[in-house]
Amino acid sequence: MISQEGPITVAAIAKALGLTTTGVRRHLDVLVEQAVVAPCEHMPTSRGRGRPARGYVLTAAGHQRMNSQYDDVATAALRYLAHTAGPQAVTEFAQHRVADAERRYAAAVAGAGPTLGDRVHALATALAQDGYAASTRPVAAPDPGGSPEGRGVQLCQGHCPMHQVAAEFPQFCELETEAFARLLGVHVQRLSTLAGGGHVCTTFIPQPAAVAPSAPAHPHIPSEDPQDPEKGTTP
Repeated sequence: MISQEGPITVAAIAKALGLTTTGVRRHLDVLVEQAVVAPCEHMPTSRGRGRPARGYVLTAAGHQRMNSQYDDVATAALRYLAHTAGPQAVTEFAQHRVADAERRYAAAVAGAGPTLGDRVHALATALAQDGYAASTRPVAAPDPGGSPEGRGVQLCQGHCPMHQVAAEFPQFCELETEAFARLLGVHVQRLSTLAGGGHVCTTFIPQPAAVAPSAPAHPHIPSEDPQDPEKGTTP
């Protein structure tokens, strides 16, 4: 849960699991002592007043614990490929792998609801099924005035099965971001990555601002009122 929802508060964990906050803190104390989770300040999306709540996220050691030995094998294989065939061969392999995932996700995204939020949720579900612990979160405008350009959705990937690979070969992250943009049909922005040292991979998807329809243009028709100064001369 910390991997997928972090930063997440004690109260949120207790509510989701049906436990007491005291019991949750007892477990968290053990995980913190083992250095697999760490506390951090968590600003709720509701923009409430007061000090930020304390949330918990996975540490690098926590992500490593969730990884398997296959990550080590994959990294070693890509190092060998780069050494024997050159860096471009790694990029071509990354393109092939991302393209394969994009094809699989395309059907789910295309079959989602009509809104951008529906498509993002469908993509997150597909990523979660592939082990990325993905979730979505609405993002409010950056200022109380409510700039429409600041509204959107964050696609969060709390775990990456290729964490170690992507840390050494960042083209996997770059190509994945480009695939997200194609799948969703909008420009997206990668804000942080696990491979780059973040506690979660975060991609911002801007919500297109609603554009008010313009009034239809009507041709000027001269009035038949003889007092109308714009009346044209009657032939």
